[in-house]
Amino acid sequence: MAFLIPGTVRRISQPEAEHIADIFGSMFLAGDLALRQVADLTGLEPYAIQNWVKRGFLSPPQRKRYSMNQVCRILNINMLRTVLPMETICGLLSYINGHLDDTSDDTIRDTDLYFIFVKLAAGVGKVVQHPDELDHWLVEALKDYQEPISGAKERIKQVLKIMLTAWAAAQLRQHAENMVEQLPIKKENHYEK
Repeated sequence: MAFLIPGTVRRISQPEAEHIADIFGSMFLAGDLALRQVADLTGLEPYAIQNWVKRGFLSPPQRKRYSMNQVCRILNINMLRTVLPMETICGLLSYINGHLDDTSDDTIRDTDLYFIFVKLAAGVGKVVQHPDELDHWLVEALKDYQEPISGAKERIKQVLKIMLTAWAAAQLRQHAENMVEQLPIKKENHYEK
């Protein structure tokens, strides 16, 4: 079954999500990505990405090229922006990583956060069917994470839980919209007389 990599326009099979770090590693073999490449990967207009840099949502590119960490920050924002206000998204990311345009105060790299999220999102069906087990899956996903400061792992766990819930809600919303489009409904206003 095809799985849309969260925040991108690229599809992979669900089992491939387990190897998301390798998939992204191959994209960056030739080095960091140019703005056009990031725009093609995300489906965003280049000016939107540049605006996010200007607004301090991520650090500026080096020599007009975006690192994997910066691209993963963009993907984290992009996948959540259809369900959460930008202030909320930035608040979540700041909750675990401090100032968004400064990586020196991060408690988790954006690549690690994103790759953990993608692996969990690929199993979203399990989460929807067994929401009480989400905490167990999050603990398992973060088992190798080493806290740079006390309490960081719990904060990351909370943010991942919110991210996953918001992303799943967006998936369900899109599914509902697709179902509605299949109905033979006339596009007129039935309330006007």
